[in-house]
Amino acid sequence: MVTVCLGRPGFEYDVHSLVRAFFPGEEVKVSADREKIAALRRTERISFHLEVFYQDAGAADPGGIFIGKSRDAASGKAKICVVGQKGGAASGAQGEEGLFSEEEADLSDRRETKNALKRQLYRLLSGYTDKTLPWGTLTGVRPTKIPMRMLGEGRTEAEIRAYMADAYLTSEEKISLSMEIAGRERELLSRLDLRNDCSLYVAIPFCPSICAYCSFSSSPIGQWEGKVDAYLDALEREIESAAEACRGKKLDTAYIGGGTPTVLSPSQLGRLLDRIGRCFDVPGLLEYTVEAGRPDSITAEKLEVLKQHGVSRISINPQTMKQETLDLIGRRHTVAQTAESFSLARKMGFDNINMDLIVGLPQEGLADVRDTMRQVRELGPDSLTVHSLARKRTARLSLQPEEYAGMRIGDAPEAIGMAGRLAREMGLFPYYLYRQKNIAGNLENVGYAAPGKEGLYNSLIMEEVQSIVALGAGSISKRAYPDGSVKRGENVKDVAQYIGRIDEMIERKRALFGDMQQGSGGSNDHDIKEIEAEVMQLA
Repeated sequence: MVTVCLGRPGFEYDVHSLVRAFFPGEEVKVSADREKIAALRRTERISFHLEVFYQDAGAADPGGIFIGKSRDAASGKAKICVVGQKGGAASGAQGEEGLFSEEEADLSDRRETKNALKRQLYRLLSGYTDKTLPWGTLTGVRPTKIPMRMLGEGRTEAEIRAYMADAYLTSEEKISLSMEIAGRERELLSRLDLRNDCSLYVAIPFCPSICAYCSFSSSPIGQWEGKVDAYLDALEREIESAAEACRGKKLDTAYIGGGTPTVLSPSQLGRLLDRIGRCFDVPGLLEYTVEAGRPDSITAEKLEVLKQHGVSRISINPQTMKQETLDLIGRRHTVAQTAESFSLARKMGFDNINMDLIVGLPQEGLADVRDTMRQVRELGPDSLTVHSLARKRTARLSLQPEEYAGMRIGDAPEAIGMAGRLAREMGLFPYYLYRQKNIAGNLENVGYAAPGKEGLYNSLIMEEVQSIVALGAGSISKRAYPDGSVKRGENVKDVAQYIGRIDEMIERKRALFGDMQQGSGGSNDHDIKEIEAEVMQLA
């Protein structure tokens, strides 16, 4: 176990994420409660301990042993001091020689304080573990928001690069990737009326089976076959209510995800798309996506239903083209089915097909990733999302680690880099990026697309510049305000509760979007659990 005692409450999530990146196999406990941390150090086997202190700027370092107290006033200049030591009993001593860092910060500036603290933690832990992180101190889901914001402020590329390197210790490679994606996203989003338009997300939380790495709010369709129509009944009511809330707003994109929407029968799929078509201006959409994620859920009849209802983009997601891995992680389809489903969709006229892959799956190495990319290249998707495996706490892959030994951590950066290079050789270029907690190698997920085939919805949900009305169990709506703030509204995840509490879900939407025509107000309501959950709403 690794313990961190903060000198004051605040930044617990950021500190936990950063420390965990240096100790991926360890349990990490972070708290501002010194008694709680001291109790852990008396009762648990501690491999490494960190203490954070605050000291008035200009005060003397008390002879190498720092026992300063946190400042009472959260304003003015102060030194933030970090002490690190291997295990041992709790104390205020410096510990091992060299495991000490300090930096002055203006505590009245929350961002500066957080960045100064994380830089010290990074430098101390990097020296101790002899490890560097490609994203430096950045722990958030959306690192491209930094260059996007700064470009919007009129800052030059040189200024942005220097800021990301100095403030966040980000590697040159990741800065370049962020800059490239930010530039492409700005061009894509400039085509939209972000303030006056909105987008739609609809969740179908059912899958043929649950993958070993999955922790999303999805359920095996076999457990719910008798209640799918009841779910659609509730969903239709929410669709009708959302259409009323969006009246007068142009709908730019619609995305039906999950789960696996094509696990629905052709008639159920047609019923859902009929209702969306009656409530919203589908012909006016710039992009209409349905996630046909599992190849074994795709049939000619279902694809025909999608075509008849104006769906312009689909996603067929093999995750890997190695059959042994598919069997191991619980995806009940074959490599051959992936190729067959893709070819069928092409024959039926779908000219914008995305594929999802995961790097770092159990028992896969560099050669397996290279072979997967070779087979994908032969199919020729219009876009490709390359994910770094994220080990979710409640997924089988984390609960039964002995059965799912993954790629060596040291190979993950090379595998991700190789996949990116091969994607570019296919004529696909990076256009959106996001990160997740406990992601392999502290890396990222990147969407690549041929010019003109980028997923607009993906950029919109990442950059949080347009309101997204999200419907269905486990979905999260986002109201974007003119001042740049965002307010979220979350639906319950459990399918039965969603059905039983649909009136409450509808009222939540009315409260969030009821005055959207006026664009009034502004609220910043960022909860990290909700942010992490949003990754289920894109592909």
